[in-house]
Amino acid sequence: MESIGEKKCVIGHLAPEFTTEAFHENDVKKISLKDYRGKWVVLFFYPADFTFICPTELSELADNYSKLQGLGAEVLSVSTDTAFVHKAWHDNSESIKKITFPMVADPTGNICRSYGTYILEEGLSLRGTFLIDPEGVLKAYEIHDNSIGRNINELIRKLEAAKFTMENGGEVCPVNWKPGAETLKPGLDLVGKI
Repeated sequence: MESIGEKKCVIGHLAPEFTTEAFHENDVKKISLKDYRGKWVVLFFYPADFTFICPTELSELADNYSKLQGLGAEVLSVSTDTAFVHKAWHDNSESIKKITFPMVADPTGNICRSYGTYILEEGLSLRGTFLIDPEGVLKAYEIHDNSIGRNINELIRKLEAAKFTMENGGEVCPVNWKPGAETLKPGLDLVGKI
């Protein structure tokens, strides 16, 4: 499996912009990443509609959508399907009917290419999750094999940690950090004492 190497996203830099169609609120709409400036954005790439692991992930994401929104985030799921295929899946799958976030269409694979998730031989995306801050800067991402489903609770934890560090400059979140747990303030006084 060869992923196309046109990735243009780098941690700490602006996430690649895009404008495309999405199935949202029972309609096909034109959306752009820049429409979401001022909010955290979770870009959730998956291989294809009408598949097996994908509905389990998207169903869990839909179940946690209000929690993510409460943290100031918007979710955009992305696959190489068209907006019309997203609608057909939404109309026919009990798991997918729960989705109220935009389902982004990337039939050309251009968005997937710019985020480094495109599988050249298949015309599909790898499973990739990208966390973008309100200024459009990429803060975290994970990409892995399509046989492995993601953990939405870990996504929420990453978002909480990214928000905390943005709001509390100079503090960092150690392993397994959750809201309310101790953070660290990097400095010479900590060297060799952790």
